[in-house]
Amino acid sequence: MDAKNRFETQTTFVLVRLEWLAILVVSLVLAFQHLSEIRWGVFVAFFAVIDVIGYLPGALAFRRSPDRRVARGYYVAYNVMHSLITAGVLAGAWALFVEPEWALLALPIHLMGDRALFGNSLKPFGVTFEPETNPAYREFEQKYRSRTADGPQTSLEGTHAVRA
Repeated sequence: MDAKNRFETQTTFVLVRLEWLAILVVSLVLAFQHLSEIRWGVFVAFFAVIDVIGYLPGALAFRRSPDRRVARGYYVAYNVMHSLITAGVLAGAWALFVEPEWALLALPIHLMGDRALFGNSLKPFGVTFEPETNPAYREFEQKYRSRTADGPQTSLEGTHAVRA
């Protein structure tokens, strides 16, 4: 939302997902326009590596954890592999040291698909590895909704569920 209010309402979350969907659609259109030029082994490797390194280890640890908590390293791996910066570095390095190619579209297709279709972005340490509503966020959301029913407020003291 802004630097002082780092959360999304349902409406702004939908709008952001629509922006990600637009990027996904552009990436898919480009991929379909160049289907015969895509080296599919490279495409699949770039598409899969994001989750093989960044998601699957944490998801497995989460499912095996009796208290549903996982080490911070799983969050770091997820966030590094699901970062647009990492994707840009991978694509840039591949284009520079191997060759520019349409298979690199696997990166934005994967990342924008996660964001637009599943609503998944980077994971903060304070939430479970797999999506579950955080009780502090649920409380914040209820307070926010009740206070905004009368119009914008100048402050929402006591509702710091999303403090860094």
